[in-house]
Amino acid sequence: MARRPGARHCGIDAAMGVIGGRWKVLVLWALDARPHRFGELRRALEGVSEKVLADHLREMQEDGLVHREDFGEVPPRVEYSLTPLGRSLNEALEPLGAWGQEHALDTAPDAAAAGEGDAPAAGRPRAARAPAHP
Repeated sequence: MARRPGARHCGIDAAMGVIGGRWKVLVLWALDARPHRFGELRRALEGVSEKVLADHLREMQEDGLVHREDFGEVPPRVEYSLTPLGRSLNEALEPLGAWGQEHALDTAPDAAAAGEGDAPAAGRPRAARAPAHP
């Protein structure tokens, strides 16, 4: 994307800076429904490694999108949830998800031929498989 002369960042640059990474958008979608423990997120995002998920969650915390609550129990119990900023980003991503669902056959003919063209509810990607991008 060409930048305007003198422009340091545009809105898309800022958004992509916080959702860059293969799994971050799917983490946002999963946490939109309810808070999750680490293991729940890992199971919901089939294919993500522990290290990548931990790194993404840490980055998303630093960016103010995700809240980590440590209950201070033994055995340890930690839950991740969306902050108001994370919820607002999810709202901003909904039209992008709807576009992807509407144009899934146009942009992913191999997925449609394999029977993966069925749209998940509310224009959201299925978290149980590796994302093609919501």
